Amino acid sequence: MDGLIDEWLDDPASRVVHVEEVEATAAMFAGLEPPLPTALADRLATVGVERLYRHQARAVESIRAATDTVIVAGTASGKSLCYQVPIVESLLTDDESTALLLYPTKALAQDQLRSIHKLAVPEMVEATYDGDTDSDQRTWVRKHANVVLTNPDMLHIGILPHHGLWASFLSRLRFVVVDEMHMLRGIFGSHVSHVLRRLRRLAAHYGADPTFVFTSATIGNPGDLAAGLTGRAAHVIDEDTSPTGDKTYVLWNPPLLDDGDGQRASALGEATDVFLDLVG
Repeated sequence: MDGLIDEWLDDPASRVVHVEEVEATAAMFAGLEPPLPTALADRLATVGVERLYRHQARAVESIRAATDTVIVAGTASGKSLCYQVPIVESLLTDDESTALLLYPTKALAQDQLRSIHKLAVPEMVEATYDGDTDSDQRTWVRKHANVVLTNPDMLHIGILPHHGLWASFLSRLRFVVVDEMHMLRGIFGSHVSHVLRRLRRLAAHYGADPTFVFTSATIGNPGDLAAGLTGRAAHVIDEDTSPTGDKTYVLWNPPLLDDGDGQRASALGEATDVFLDLVG
């Protein structure tokens, strides 16, 4: 890769305007007090997790304290474990508690169902509830599941209007997880905020006060966004202590087509040229 970058820089017509090297960082770990239950620690070990990253441990401590929490970290940093661990831990001590996990797409919910299933303990009954769930399965989920994965649309049209059917689940609701919070902007974010506030009111109607947990890619105002979605403040954890490798960032500026009007070459065409150089 270094040789290719040098070739780009040596080209008289180079479109590279800056190269930034970022060194690898080591993982930072932290313990929990009290430590995780043995059953959960054993399940984590089966998926290769012997210790929690520091940001994961901080998130678990915050959620344990029933504090609304926002986890802001990069891709593949283990954000899902930040809420999976307290959910499973809660079920080990109170198998009557429930959790509602919201994802922006059905595909992501299915993927996360497989992920949380790896930590499954006998007390946990996990299931998705979306437009693909047939009538018989929906009835089963309402009666038996204590960890339900769905999306904001289904919460709006398939759960909240029929809250009487969900009375048992809502009365025991301890956690609400909102994944990919950074996507909840504009009109869509406004709609979701109303849905979440309806959920809060109905949970209170049935005697529950769930802890809200948000995960997000890096954004500038995660605490404000979370507060806007639920109407109450949230604790922000905005560090990523997972390990990273060396990175090289190359800033590429398409050439001017005509010095007179300032138009530049198509970014798509430039991306094609870069791709051909990379595979060539």
